[in-house]
Amino acid sequence: MGRAHSVRPFSSFSDCARGVLMISRIQIILSAFWIAVFCSAVALAQEHGERTIEEIKAEAIHRAEVGQYPLIGLDPADVKEALQDVHTKDKDEWAAAFMHVADKYFNEAKSLEKSDPTKANADYIRAWRLYSFGRWPIPASPGKQRSYERAIEAFLDHAKFYDPPLEVVRIPFEGKEIIGYLRLPKTSKGPVPLVIAVNGLDSRKEDLTESFGAILPFGIGYLAVDGPGTGQNPIKVTESADRMLSKVIDYAQSRPEIDKHRIAMHGVSWGAYWATKLAIVERSRLRGASAQSPPVDEFFQKDFLLNHLLGNREYLFDQVPALMNILEGVHTLDEMAEYLPKMSLVHQGLLGKPMAPMLVVAGVLDTQVPISDDYLLLSKGDTPKEAWINPQGGHLGRQVGVWPDPQIFKQVIIPWLVKTLVAPQD
Repeated sequence: MGRAHSVRPFSSFSDCARGVLMISRIQIILSAFWIAVFCSAVALAQEHGERTIEEIKAEAIHRAEVGQYPLIGLDPADVKEALQDVHTKDKDEWAAAFMHVADKYFNEAKSLEKSDPTKANADYIRAWRLYSFGRWPIPASPGKQRSYERAIEAFLDHAKFYDPPLEVVRIPFEGKEIIGYLRLPKTSKGPVPLVIAVNGLDSRKEDLTESFGAILPFGIGYLAVDGPGTGQNPIKVTESADRMLSKVIDYAQSRPEIDKHRIAMHGVSWGAYWATKLAIVERSRLRGASAQSPPVDEFFQKDFLLNHLLGNREYLFDQVPALMNILEGVHTLDEMAEYLPKMSLVHQGLLGKPMAPMLVVAGVLDTQVPISDDYLLLSKGDTPKEAWINPQGGHLGRQVGVWPDPQIFKQVIIPWLVKTLVAPQD
């Protein structure tokens, strides 16, 4: 294992900026935007206990060993191997370490596609997850961007083995395109119900696509897309960014294989924000919406940003820079604190209006989205909502060893969506 290098905390914004430029191992000059994003948050983040690189490495290995997000499905041995080459918080160093391990599986998969397709598929999955963690939480450097691109490539190679198949859809939108992954049940007698699935801050449509295969046996299809500001989405987060998801509904309703009267939405964390908003503004076109830990109001306030999100230990690392990146025109912590309150559904005058039926999933011990937001949501609107609230759960209701993410998905979310979409139309 390589010798670890100590990292001295930055004492000022200028020290931080010089440090970012100096530690780049491949001599790539980061854009002024990313220096601003990182350095504007680092001083306060350190005051709030941001993990050191050695703490990040130890925590990442632990989470891989217990199957905890964001390392669900990663082999601890692969994680340990990659982290041997990580000595600083340099983003390109991180990406290169995980790409190096992932490349071995990807190359092996290519060589085995014809002779051993089962092993090839398993290798593609392993490579995809490693590449994806190499870009985590966001592709904020040239190296992390390459890792993200490789993750998409490996995932689509894995998806070639899907049955029923995956269709990559491209939806025209404001001179650009929305890229989504569509899968429909193999056998059906007429148009089928559909779930539109939206990812969170640091997950991607590829993750949702893999999970939602579990709904196909119930005769329900799904369309996974990246939420505003994330992945391949063409726009960033603004007060009107939900228009992009309205366009996805338009597309779904245009497909003859899809029952336009049986469409639901599912969102995770930030995706849950969009699912909640769409349950209001698109209530006439949605049969229902399931939302895991949706930010509603308190999350967007300056106090929560400064006292709960900065240095948050439930999040592995870099939550605030990742969040800053998805917001349109926001480059500093001060701008972020001013911008976020505009996203509140209370500020927008939406909470309390008629809504589509909802399932709200949350954990009382969530430190990333306050449980008060979930309670506020449950108390508003005109339609009774269903809730699954874990008293011992953290973000998304997850509880290590008791209620892991896959179990919540299969035992709580899937049954509710099936019930909602197969029920007779009122």
